[in-house]
Amino acid sequence: MTAPHPDPAIRDDEQLRVVENADLDRYELWNGEQFIGFEGFQKHEDGTVELQHTIIGEQFGRQGYARTLVTLLLEGFRAQGTTVRPTCTYVQDYLHRFPQYQDLIAAGRALPPAPAVKEKRRRWALHRSH
Repeated sequence: MTAPHPDPAIRDDEQLRVVENADLDRYELWNGEQFIGFEGFQKHEDGTVELQHTIIGEQFGRQGYARTLVTLLLEGFRAQGTTVRPTCTYVQDYLHRFPQYQDLIAAGRALPPAPAVKEKRRRWALHRSH
């Protein structure tokens, strides 16, 4: 018997909330009145939601907000019975780290191999630093 996968460690703040901003095609993470970041999305006719990019404000980086945003989104999608198309490399990496959410991947979709996702994220980080 295999051990269950650990739950993602997320920020535990009752002021955190996710708001769908359909006009900008993004789910926004707010802490009270403070905008933290967002997940870009596209809703498809088949009912799936494509998660395109995760952006967290620089001052909030490396504090668990991206993980919190993705976790809250995926938990909400699970409750709604919605499946996702993870095209964002952060979401792809998240799904490799927390495979208990892989059941939310839309039928016919597959995650790229973990090493390919990590390499793409590494290259993006190098690009951003220049």
